[in-house]
Amino acid sequence: MRILHTMIRVGDLDASIGFYTEVLGMSLLRRSEYPEGEFTLAFLGYGNERENTVIELTYNWGVSSYEMGNGFGHLAIEVDDVYQACDEIRTRGGKIIRDAGPMNAGTTIIAFI
Repeated sequence: MRILHTMIRVGDLDASIGFYTEVLGMSLLRRSEYPEGEFTLAFLGYGNERENTVIELTYNWGVSSYEMGNGFGHLAIEVDDVYQACDEIRTRGGKIIRDAGPMNAGTTIIAFI
């Protein structure tokens, strides 16, 4: 297991990317559009995603701002088997908010705990 990223919702993706790259010195690692889900993801960090924890900025199309505290989305943790991890979390008394399955408008298998 390892922490992959922290997701933050943003109202102005380009300005946010500028802050993390120009002010904090991170690199834009990748940016992906999801027309079916009407959102864009940008991943930024100080090194590649295989070896470093990064920040995921999520821009939901048409949303220009969030109230203080509402922009936090999630911490992503990588596991070997998401289905098994969900079963183990349930056994330990954890609540599964969204069962394991493909992400919205994508193919990566995720779950929300």
